[in-house]
This record gives sequence, structure tokens and C-alpha cells, in this order.
Amino acid sequence: MAQEWGITRADQDKLAYESHTKAAAAYEAGWFDDLIVPCAGVYRDNNLRPDITLEKLSTLKTAFDKSDKGTLTAGNSTPLTDGASAALLASEDWAKARGLPIAAYITYGQHWGNDFAHGDGLLMAPTIAVSKMLDRAGLTLQDFDFYEIHEAFAAQVLCTLKAWEDPAYCAKHMGKNAPLGSIDRTKMNVKGSSIAVGHPFAATGARIIANLAKILSAHGGRGLISVCTAGGMGVAAIMESAKAA
Repeated sequence: MAQEWGITRADQDKLAYESHTKAAAAYEAGWFDDLIVPCAGVYRDNNLRPDITLEKLSTLKTAFDKSDKGTLTAGNSTPLTDGASAALLASEDWAKARGLPIAAYITYGQHWGNDFAHGDGLLMAPTIAVSKMLDRAGLTLQDFDFYEIHEAFAAQVLCTLKAWEDPAYCAKHMGKNAPLGSIDRTKMNVKGSSIAVGHPFAATGARIIANLAKILSAHGGRGLISVCTAGGMGVAAIMESAKAA
């Protein structure tokens, strides 16, 4: 993916650096205090590197492709981590009948699969899932206040953003006459994401939903979720603040 889309090592390291620094700031501000349940005396994800620097990231050896073309490292990829997560999903009536606060609404969801083994693009299915969902919702890619794009690898996020901006890709894979366009990167993964806090399989989705729900509850607005999984699957969702209801 990184080679196909021309994603540089420097750009991947920068995204990883931003993920750690944003997550570290969120921890220090107490953001995660009511989102994380302590276990066996552990109160904090031990993958987080508050002292991370771009200089340190640049010294790591490449993984996967160890030739001079390799750009992925342990620092700009998600680590192997254990964990679990849960989010309470319910109807509005069910929540109100039990006096439970509503943090946000999931208004749209979309799954999509592509044939990545035959050239459709490894981990690129979320780009199409998001496009299909936006069509159903009557929204554009820019109509969001927050974006949660799962950081399976820094390269995956950067390829996704580049694909949405690419006219040829959007025409071929989405049937679009124009690209979806770019997003405001300051609105993306504002509390850090999977590179900083890890990606326990089957736990990331609920973590992202819970985190975005809290963001929307605090700030209002609308959020977009994009998650890659299993090579050729993409999962997307739209969440709306309960304040707007």
C-alpha cells in the first residue's frame, strides 16, 4: 500500500508521533478516566510513549519489507496488544426508560469488501464503505466535525486519505465523477488512536465508538468512523451528538 500510493516513511512517522502525543495529552487531561476500567492494577495503556520524538522514530529498523523500499516500522504500525472493550447500544426508548444518558446516536453504518488479493488494494475497502455510506446519508466527506480513522498502520490512514483525494481511484472503485476530497486533519483522531493505544482485535471498534461518543457528548456535532479489517473488509459509521436531537 505504502509503495503503491507513494507514502513516505517521514509521513508515517509524523502520524505516529501525532497519535502518541495526542493520546498522552488526553491521558494527562483525565479524558480516559471514565473510559478505561483498571485491571490488575493497570490504569494506563503501557504502549503509550509520552516522550516520543520524530528523531527516535526515525532510528527504528523497518519491518515486513526490510529492503531499501521498506517504510513500515514498529513505531508507525500498531503493536501487538491484549485488551477488551464494550459499548452499550440501545434504542432511545430503552435508554430513557432506565434513566441512562444518551451520549450519541449511530445514524448510519456500512460494510464493504474488496478483492484485495487480485489488485483491489489491501486494507482499502474502508474508502469504498465510507463513499457508499455518504451517498445513503446525503453527506459529503467534509460534513463532519470529527473523524476516527483506525490506525492499523500509519500507512493505511494516509493511503485512505490519499485515495479519497484521487480522481482516478474514486472513479474506478466508487463510480464517482469527482474525488471525495480531503479532510481537515486537525479533526482526525483528536485523542490519539490505535498506534498509541494499541489494536486488540475485536476490541478496537467498541473503543472507537465509546471514544467518539464521549467526544460528541462533550462538543456536539457529527463524527465519521472508518475501520479496516481482515485485509479486504471495511466498516464505517456515522455518529451524531445527542445534543442535536
